[in-house]
Amino acid sequence: MNTRRLISSFVVVLAMGALLSANLANAPRSSQQMTAAASTFLASLSDAQRDQATFEFDSEERLNWHYIPRERKGLPLRSLEGAPLQNALALLRTGLSEAGYDQALNVMSLEEVLYLLEGGAREERREKRDPKKYYFSVFGTPSADGTWGWRVEGHHLSLNYTIVDGELVSTTPEFFGANPGFIDAGPGREIRVLGAEEDIARQILKQCSESQVAKCWLAKEAADDIRSVGTKQPSTDAAVGLAVSAMSADQKKLMAELLNEYLKNMPEDVVAERRERIRKAGMDNIYFAWWGSSERNERHAYRVQGPTFLIEYNNTQNSANHVHSIWRNMDGDFNVPVK
Repeated sequence: MNTRRLISSFVVVLAMGALLSANLANAPRSSQQMTAAASTFLASLSDAQRDQATFEFDSEERLNWHYIPRERKGLPLRSLEGAPLQNALALLRTGLSEAGYDQALNVMSLEEVLYLLEGGAREERREKRDPKKYYFSVFGTPSADGTWGWRVEGHHLSLNYTIVDGELVSTTPEFFGANPGFIDAGPGREIRVLGAEEDIARQILKQCSESQVAKCWLAKEAADDIRSVGTKQPSTDAAVGLAVSAMSADQKKLMAELLNEYLKNMPEDVVAERRERIRKAGMDNIYFAWWGSSERNERHAYRVQGPTFLIEYNNTQNSANHVHSIWRNMDGDFNVPVK
């Protein structure tokens, strides 16, 4: 089953945004699409909703990102219906590829699974676990040549964008998570949101020679979460593990596939820009590191770090059935330089 296209019936309303897909080959730049979609979204709101959704560009809230199920500022999807709801989803669509949009909807849909699985009073569970408890925030005023930003965020999803002088200059931090990471829905219905990100990385580890294992498998225990838990900037520690330059041809191919799994969530122009930065910095200068068990359903984590980007992945919670993954910019997230 293609889990990226899993859209459960209980969030079918979210799927309306899929109708807004455009032909990317002939589409304007992402920054232009975002500006138009954000302007339409804000114009469709009531005054009270617009006040809730908007902030000054230099507001501290712009850097206040996280992925836990907490109360947030911004305007939640569950406050919207009709045109404002469709316009919110249209804005989300401009920040992602088709695959990334599907993945975001899948992440949201897992909230309904948690609602069904967790105990406690029904009203309390619904307040915490709601597939429409995802908040839209706009920082500054969207304009064709202006400086502004926007965010979509909720449990296990944080997407952050910054536009300066009309150009999209930052798309990080970019966080996707999955809980449960694996759902056994019956014969032929195994559901694994973020499954490929786990499997490809494990294949790289499994193909390691004894000398490669000594470099990339740094510990048999994995930390409880990624390092960058809500931090405003990525860690600038030196890369550790096995360099791509020391990998076999098959491992290098797998690394390219792994990077593609992360890159494919973004719009084409963002992917092109990220790939070019990686090419200039050199694929050989990317490092792969692993912690924890080498087997599925056991605690594990990995890191992929190059001169321009950082991927952190962790699957340790809930008996290794709870995934956190993030892509960060080593030069600085939110278009804020790392100090």
